[in-house]
Amino acid sequence: MFNTYAQALDWIHSRLRLGIKPGLARMNWMLDRLGNPERKIKTIHIGGTNGKGSTVTFLRCILEEAGYRVGTFTSPYFEQFNERISINGEPISDEDIVKLANIIKPLADELEQTELGGPTEFEIITAMSIYFFGKIDTQVDVVIFEVGLGGRFDSTNVIHPLLSVITSIGLDHTNILGHTYQEIAMEKAGIIKNGVSAISGVKQPEALAVIKNTAHEMDAPFYGAAEQFFITEQSSLPKGERFSVSSPFGVYDGLEVGLIGKHQTENASLAIMASQVLCHYFSFQISETDIRGGLAKAYWPGRFEVLSEKPHVIIDGAHNEEGIIALVNELKTRFNDKRIDILFAALKDKKLVNMVSSLDTVANSITFTQFDFPRAAMAEELFYLSSASAKEKTEDWKAFLDEKIVHLKPGELLVVTGSLYFISEVKPHLHKILKNKL
Repeated sequence: MFNTYAQALDWIHSRLRLGIKPGLARMNWMLDRLGNPERKIKTIHIGGTNGKGSTVTFLRCILEEAGYRVGTFTSPYFEQFNERISINGEPISDEDIVKLANIIKPLADELEQTELGGPTEFEIITAMSIYFFGKIDTQVDVVIFEVGLGGRFDSTNVIHPLLSVITSIGLDHTNILGHTYQEIAMEKAGIIKNGVSAISGVKQPEALAVIKNTAHEMDAPFYGAAEQFFITEQSSLPKGERFSVSSPFGVYDGLEVGLIGKHQTENASLAIMASQVLCHYFSFQISETDIRGGLAKAYWPGRFEVLSEKPHVIIDGAHNEEGIIALVNELKTRFNDKRIDILFAALKDKKLVNMVSSLDTVANSITFTQFDFPRAAMAEELFYLSSASAKEKTEDWKAFLDEKIVHLKPGELLVVTGSLYFISEVKPHLHKILKNKL
């Protein structure tokens, strides 16, 4: 039995050594023993390479604005582990984590003795979230589950959702999911269920064909971006985006979001489409005012997040090639008149050559570093991938930032990026430096 939050977290994180073990057998075994709590909750399933977290947030905020109590299961956490299981954006308590760990641990120990083997860290956290919403806090109206990795064999794929959303397809986690857009799309499309509406923001024709074909085979009503629903206009605001959306269920002009980047309007359009499907097929009561209000209030940390304007500091969790390209495009659009200095760290299993070469095109100077994480790339390795004329490397990113913030001048912009895990460590340190400077 765990008596403290620290003990519970230590046990959960100790399962990380088991790595990634695709397959649903261990999840189904645990859920059967728990009395199948997944059958007691209304769920929405959101998968895709990039944009999952933002789409979850937009949809949650729209539903909240309409008066619904919304659970979310997301990953990774940004500042606090409990964020992974939240209600209306508020993480569950430390006491709830201890209670859930004490419920799941005996099952994990028993499962370890079977031919299935012990559950992974992510399987344990997924089981905790499903049990929490199915058996402990049964007052939630709907729970949005974000896929962890892939879809078909992801541990969240034990739910039977009201609708499924696939945000985008990118060449990430190729060692597990496949090396082509088609192969990865096949894995992502695994969350599409028989007769359950599927909403897609996927752009690549070869990936889209896989998803549409899967929906057709599953007799799932399909709503695709630029096919069934459209962004009809889009423009940048100083602190967000303005856009309009047209769909079979209605037209919304002059919508605004506070998250920066054209890709965020695409994520928001998926949330709008999901809201409309919930209204038309499941009698949810969501007005245009709710949609506008929810989108305007949506906040998701670490996504082109401006920590300070004087000095000008932005953190962005771009952690794969597609994310870096979106970041670079936004920097070129918004800050082509500024000197841009970049601090970059990443995980070594990413397409680092492409990520670094994209950043080289926009950086006036780029500094490579490393952080304390099992799969983090070394600063020296990253440094040699860059063809930038002004490049540096440091193993001590804290000392670099301490010095950099002090000397950042007007007209200069510091961007910290490369990994959500990295910027989740950087953000509190930057807050501390900026507070002292101001």
